[in-house]
Amino acid sequence: MDTLLLAAQRGPDLMTILWIAIPIVILILFFIFVALVAQVIGLWFQAFMSNANVSLYELIGMRFRKVDSRTIVLSRIRAVKAGLDISTNDLETHYLAGGRVQNVVSALIAADRARIDLGFKTACAIDLAGRDVLEAVHTSVNPKVIDCPNPASGKHTIDAVAKDGIQLKAKARVTVRTNIERLVGGATEETIIARVGEGIVTSIGSSADYKAVLENPDVISKRVLEKGLDAGTAFEILSIDIADVDVGTNVGAQLQADQAEADKRRFQAEAEKRAAMARAREAEMSALVEENRAKVVEAEAAIPLAIAEAFRNGNLGVMDYYRLRNIQSDTSMRESIAGKGSSPDVKKS
Repeated sequence: MDTLLLAAQRGPDLMTILWIAIPIVILILFFIFVALVAQVIGLWFQAFMSNANVSLYELIGMRFRKVDSRTIVLSRIRAVKAGLDISTNDLETHYLAGGRVQNVVSALIAADRARIDLGFKTACAIDLAGRDVLEAVHTSVNPKVIDCPNPASGKHTIDAVAKDGIQLKAKARVTVRTNIERLVGGATEETIIARVGEGIVTSIGSSADYKAVLENPDVISKRVLEKGLDAGTAFEILSIDIADVDVGTNVGAQLQADQAEADKRRFQAEAEKRAAMARAREAEMSALVEENRAKVVEAEAAIPLAIAEAFRNGNLGVMDYYRLRNIQSDTSMRESIAGKGSSPDVKKS
């Protein structure tokens, strides 16, 4: 009123403008309100008829907050009809956090019907963690079967060797159900497959021979189950069934053959080494013999010189020389009779 009086004092033109502008602004706001109400009136009426109690104010607020009001209202209706007390604010909060509201509500309804203790906050945490909470509930109600090893990995059997050296190829099927309490932070299916594969390899490896495993394959599953392989995982192992066991190669014999071949190559290398050393030693001794022969020849060549020197010095007479020659001839004859032949050095002298 003060504004209108002030405007009236200023002049009739401003007063007229205000009287025209104010109704126009009110009319525009009214049309905007009607347009917003028209957009959500259908959802409001649907929620009203379903006893979901979603107000027009909440629906309009969802429009401004960029929330899919249809998803929230339908999820709220489903929850109310299933007897679950989930507020509109909780659903909207989970939607804004990036969660899958419809999936969470479906999981809560399925868990309630299956008498599984699953709260709304737990379901939201599982959903925001990236897990499919609805699939988890279904798996908890209807256990799933996991192939071990996973065919998608490209490996179709778990290979292990018994104590007698015979290789066995096994396939296992693991029946699990979801453990809701450990779903957040629990290990996935890959961990179950890895642990079961490790347990099968250990069980076969500790068997005395492969025949014992073929006769009682259930012994493997019993040993594996006793180890509590589901600890720290998001699943509970119900059973481990050995689907198939085949006999592979004789790994022990192959290893022995490979070892024998390796030993053979090692011994051959050592023999070649010793032969090379012997040949080198033989060549060395031959060179030494030739060296000694050269020394002998050199020494024998000095004999005539020594005889000549003895003649010059008067230490050797002619008769002494003839007696020496006779002795040499006798020696050569005896060697010829004995089959040794005459010495070439004697002939030369």
